[in-house]
Amino acid sequence: MSKTLPTRAEYRFFLPIPTRWMDNDIYGHINNVTYYSYFDTVVARFLLGAGAINLVDSPVIGVVVETLCRFHAPMAFPDEVTAGLRVERLGNTSIRYGIGLFRGAAEVVSAEGHFVHVYVDRATQRQPTPLPPALREAAARLIVAA
Repeated sequence: MSKTLPTRAEYRFFLPIPTRWMDNDIYGHINNVTYYSYFDTVVARFLLGAGAINLVDSPVIGVVVETLCRFHAPMAFPDEVTAGLRVERLGNTSIRYGIGLFRGAAEVVSAEGHFVHVYVDRATQRQPTPLPPALREAAARLIVAA
């Protein structure tokens, strides 16, 4: 069974990320752990840019409870990666982000995956907490219908 890979049209927020020489592994392509760094970066930049969360003193914080990455085509330094972001599920206390990584201006992903944040009370870092209104509003703008 072949799957059609996601394209740029399926994402709502984009962030260019320059690769670094150190991102490559001995096989000449970006190491798999670096892809998760790109995932984390695009989500954080979206949240900060939207004013949806303050990393220093927001009363709730997002903790990552699940990630997944599927690799479809290699990327390597000095490629520029464009990270595409969408919201696949907006819950009461959690958000599932879909992320696509594009090599340069490519229309089809080189890698895709998801990243789930559960929002918890900053003080206890345990108690799931409803999404603040500003966060819910910002995330809602990225929802892509399945």
